[in-house]
Amino acid sequence: MTDGPAIGVLCLDTSFDKIPGHIRNLATFDFPVHYRVVRGATPRRLVREADPTLLEPFLQAARDLQAAGVAGITGACGFLVLFQAELAAVVDVPLWSSSLIQLPLVHQMIGPGRTVGLLVADEAALIPRHLAAVGAREVPLAVTGMAGQREFREVMLEGRRDTLDVDRLAAEVDEQVDALARAHPDLGALVIECTDLVPFAHRIQARLGVPVFDIVTLTRMLYDSLTRRPFTRRLDLEPQP
Repeated sequence: MTDGPAIGVLCLDTSFDKIPGHIRNLATFDFPVHYRVVRGATPRRLVREADPTLLEPFLQAARDLQAAGVAGITGACGFLVLFQAELAAVVDVPLWSSSLIQLPLVHQMIGPGRTVGLLVADEAALIPRHLAAVGAREVPLAVTGMAGQREFREVMLEGRRDTLDVDRLAAEVDEQVDALARAHPDLGALVIECTDLVPFAHRIQARLGVPVFDIVTLTRMLYDSLTRRPFTRRLDLEPQP
């Protein structure tokens, strides 16, 4: 890990395994990351219930991360997007609560006639308010969720156990992505809402053959924007016209 400014991460209250590629695994990044767990913020309360009483604890956690000196703040659950405006308003550093912020950008990238795929934790829990929070109500989406898959549901959504069967979860992701591709051959890109599924982004891209965006790609981009360095000149390269 290199030295430099840190990124703060607002985290749900979960204890299951966070494998490499997950935003809560330090090996995912080559820069410092500070985590702040919001006690009582379970997946059920944030994802399935959209509990408004979680707002104030998350606001305080964002303030705490800024006080700790982080250069930017993100979130470890895409459904935190419900609080994007309020969270960004209480800190003086950039705050991107969710990978869903990328939806309008991705839509503009792929052009007309193409659909943006969206892989979420629980499709039934995704409501218009989530999309409105980032100006994505008009983005043509093809959505699939993982709530019907046993390993994901029992470990991530219900917290029945902490030990994750990675191979089983990978197979569940493959199943959902394959079904999405069959139903929507016009997919131009895919955004992963759920931070728990980012470790499988390479498998998803191999199956779909399209750009795949998630909270890790977004955080790396934002970190680069906060840590600009001078470009070096290579004498062995001729300038291009």
